[in-house]
Amino acid sequence: MDVTALYLLWLEKAAGRPALREELEAIRGDDAAIEDRFYRELEFGTGGLRGVLGAGTNRMNVFTIGKATQGYANYLKAHFAAPSVAIAYDSRINSRLFAETAAGVFAANGIRAHIYPRLMPTPSLSFAVRDLHCEGGVVITASHNPAKYNGYKVYGADGCQITTEAASAIQQEIDRIDPFADVHTLDFAEGLASGIIAYIGEDTVERYLAAVSAASLLPEDVSRSASIVYTPLNGTGISCVPRCLRAHGFANITIPPEQAEPDGTFPTCPYPNPEIREALSVGLRLAEKTGSELLLATDPDCDRVAVAAVKTAAGCRLITGNEMGVLLLDFVCRMRRANGTMPERPVAVKTIVTTPMAEKVAAHYGVELRNVLTGFKYIGEQIGLLEKDGEADRYIFGFEESYGYLSGSFVRDKDAVNASLLICEMFVWYKSQGKTLADALEALYAQYGFFEAKLLSFTFEGSAGFAHMTELLDSLRLSPPAELAGEAVRQVIDYDRDETGLPRSNVLRFVLDGGEVVVRPSGTEPKLKIYLTAARESREESRAMLALLEKRLTDWAK
Repeated sequence: MDVTALYLLWLEKAAGRPALREELEAIRGDDAAIEDRFYRELEFGTGGLRGVLGAGTNRMNVFTIGKATQGYANYLKAHFAAPSVAIAYDSRINSRLFAETAAGVFAANGIRAHIYPRLMPTPSLSFAVRDLHCEGGVVITASHNPAKYNGYKVYGADGCQITTEAASAIQQEIDRIDPFADVHTLDFAEGLASGIIAYIGEDTVERYLAAVSAASLLPEDVSRSASIVYTPLNGTGISCVPRCLRAHGFANITIPPEQAEPDGTFPTCPYPNPEIREALSVGLRLAEKTGSELLLATDPDCDRVAVAAVKTAAGCRLITGNEMGVLLLDFVCRMRRANGTMPERPVAVKTIVTTPMAEKVAAHYGVELRNVLTGFKYIGEQIGLLEKDGEADRYIFGFEESYGYLSGSFVRDKDAVNASLLICEMFVWYKSQGKTLADALEALYAQYGFFEAKLLSFTFEGSAGFAHMTELLDSLRLSPPAELAGEAVRQVIDYDRDETGLPRSNVLRFVLDGGEVVVRPSGTEPKLKIYLTAARESREESRAMLALLEKRLTDWAK
């Protein structure tokens, strides 16, 4: 069916959805707008679905949610005798509607749906899947994307986001479904009344927070006196982070009132990505006004946390995901050694795009460091493998450069509630020694070398942009460079073709003397991501190399 025919069909079927109908009427005769909405279906991958809100097959709406859920329901029923699912949602536009729509589809298919009665962080969903012995889970969120996006993240029985194999099998089920004829639905209120839809109780939340608390590492005699600004960026973190920190003695917490309440329009932060300094501007202003020592900011679904050390000699210091990862890895190892809880043969895990500095920190403490593909599900998968061998306690820490951290096995996804507690504990521990986080980081650089990293991100919108991005990757794969910024390429690793011991993935890695470049398409946005790392004997040398790499790769991408 061509895009015009699809458009006309949707125009007819959207009669009972006034907002979708109005949007479709508004683009009548606009071939480019119709093409953009209907040239493809949203791709279902290991991260589920993510896309712009609106009408069409290439948009997030109740019909694409219904189709995806029916496909997932068919998959669950084919693999489990009596499956159940857990559902959570964030503060984004239509998140609750999409969550209740999904619950109604599961229920209509005879699958019991457990749904949080209020917005909750993504890691609490990972926990609930295991706590309630569910066979699957769904979180309605687009994580850190701008307000026009929403998403549909899918989890397996292990509490991890689904594997590549499961995603492929679910996609096959989805492909068979007509969103207007084949999706079974049940009114949400009717499902609640019958019991096939049930709200997740506060007892599950309490068990989740208790598990987070159990990961605490700070000795009792260390003062918790620190002035902290925390912002949930109008997202789900408000439900758990302040509660957790206060329970552990961090009483001096200030929250920006304009970012405290859940709001999917993100009025003060159009791009609620804690990796971007602009997203922290409200929190930074409040921290400066109150004289606070530390700023924490979690993304809308509270699986990632950014940190700014506000009071330093040189002014505010924003700590990158790579830097915080090695700081936390060192802290976890140091404290577990000190308190006698370091397991035999400890294991830490990072992704292949995360700083290789972690390898040196891990080696110093005798910790096995495992490298996995990009995506925290692969870190969660490693925890699961240890668990199967009865060795889940060997796992001590995992992280990725995009501000995702986890220090325990109680969830199988990155957890900003857990990470926020650890960061605050680490901050006051160093404070008790007269040191800042910046001081601690400099000490690590002095010990292990200067690792400078940067992420380049290039957006390719629409069908033409997607085709161009594909062409760029194909050309790089067919004709890899012999040198980058004057550095000889010592090794090219194609994770889609080479035997790496990891699942095949559309990732290219170029190993240089004293650095590396990793190129991959985003799995959640129309973006090409390029990860640069330079590791030289001095900070100046590392930064100079990084600048040359950035120019070379930017020229290539554009």
